[in-house]
Amino acid sequence: MKRILLICCLFIGLTAARAQGTHPGVGTPAEKAKGLQKELKLTDKQTEKIAAIYKESAEKFEKIKKDEKGNTDKMVVAVRPLREATVKKIKAVLTPAQAAKYEKLVKDTKGGGNGWSDGWSATN
Repeated sequence: MKRILLICCLFIGLTAARAQGTHPGVGTPAEKAKGLQKELKLTDKQTEKIAAIYKESAEKFEKIKKDEKGNTDKMVVAVRPLREATVKKIKAVLTPAQAAKYEKLVKDTKGGGNGWSDGWSATN
């Protein structure tokens, strides 16, 4: 029950953030990477790599949605390792100082659907 409530809150938050258009962690993978570029002062090359990571993550998420046919309990379980892998890949592109700030961005809004730790939040 808690998972369903958490997912509902996540989607409501994403919808509101997307509607306002002011949240830097939502949008297409390229838009999200640009938002992260501003937050972490990334180089253009880092931004391109992160956009590719977000894109791959979004594609894998779409496959999970399709495979699990909207079963939120199964999706939550399947998405957790995808999100962890995405964070790990992004950190590998960052300098140590950027990685520390990125980790803080992810943790400060954990469960809030900010999209910094995935490629799919509010992409559709």
